[in-house]
Amino acid sequence: MNPTPGAPALARRPWLLGLGATLGLATAMVGILEPGPAANALLPDDAVATINGEPLSREIFERAVGSLAADSRNPLGAPERQRVLERLIDEELLVQRARELGLDRHEGRVRALLVRALIDSILADAEADTPDDAAVQTFYEENRDYFASTARIAVETHRIGQRAGENADATRQRAMEATRRLRAGESATLVDAAVADPQIAAIPTGLLPAAKLRQYLGPTPTQQALRLAVGDVSDPVESGGSWWVVRMLEREPGEIPPLAEVEDQIRAEMRRRAGESALRRYLDELRARSDVQRETPEG
Repeated sequence: MNPTPGAPALARRPWLLGLGATLGLATAMVGILEPGPAANALLPDDAVATINGEPLSREIFERAVGSLAADSRNPLGAPERQRVLERLIDEELLVQRARELGLDRHEGRVRALLVRALIDSILADAEADTPDDAAVQTFYEENRDYFASTARIAVETHRIGQRAGENADATRQRAMEATRRLRAGESATLVDAAVADPQIAAIPTGLLPAAKLRQYLGPTPTQQALRLAVGDVSDPVESGGSWWVVRMLEREPGEIPPLAEVEDQIRAEMRRRAGESALRRYLDELRARSDVQRETPEG
């Protein structure tokens, strides 16, 4: 994006990108040789400067001084603090100019950085609270399955695909017939011969983790299978252009570890969920107080 006509010459010079590298030298000369006027009595109590009427808070200034002091072997004196202040003023001038040029609205990278910074701030506030032992214990009791090792299941599957000249309803009816016959005790071989179709990729026999089964059946039939008790036959489920009927043959539940082994994972998961909830609440509040007009996307 090019600066608007009449923009200051500095804003049009590519060497401005190097300002950060040279700012220390420049502010050293300006800050020490010409240290600026005395503190303005008109400044807000919590500000160290105003830039075009925009206050620069004392908290931000002291935080920047603290960061510099942490990297310095010697205590910071007035000249160093003055340089920090001048650097923050220059930074605010650049931010204001970027807004004048609309970079926060039109530059994808700038918008992404602003969004990411705000999200990080929201998550940091939400995740700062450390849950006590009682909260961790309650979370563990309510989410045991989440921390269990992966369960494994063995299933029998029957695929019913749409045949040439057959409409979708007729295919679904064949799938329902497969379920009825299996539940009535008819053998898998007879059901396959009567109403089912060959499977494109043979599913391995024996116990499989759900993730592996999902690769063959897709997510919906796999989720249906996980709800079955041993011996149960599922209702027909559509996935990948075919209908699937699944019988649960065997299941090996995941092993639930003791609390002590997964406490760090629990606390991390609690922080993650707290952050997600806080972000959702924040967005809901923004939407509630904002005027949003939209068109309905066409499919």
